[in-house]
Amino acid sequence: MTAELADSGTPHLPPVRTIGELRAALTMGYGFPGDSDEFEAELAREINHADPADLSGVVRLVEEFRGRIIARQDPGFDAAVATAAAEIRAVRGTEH
Repeated sequence: MTAELADSGTPHLPPVRTIGELRAALTMGYGFPGDSDEFEAELAREINHADPADLSGVVRLVEEFRGRIIARQDPGFDAAVATAAAEIRAVRGTEH
């Protein structure tokens, strides 16, 4: 990691270049709660229903869970979700 990355507060992400690395990262808790089990179930479903010549569903799934890992590790993610939820409540005229 460069000094610039460390200074910017960017979290260190594990490698997720392969399905094995993605599985390991999810197992270590880098995604959202339940992501590891959800990924395994959806991966099995995609593989079992995929045409061997078209694994685009598996690719889509891998991309989705890579994105979930990146989002969950982003230091501004929780604040962005809280802000959006507050804005929705304000528009609806509700509290909490």
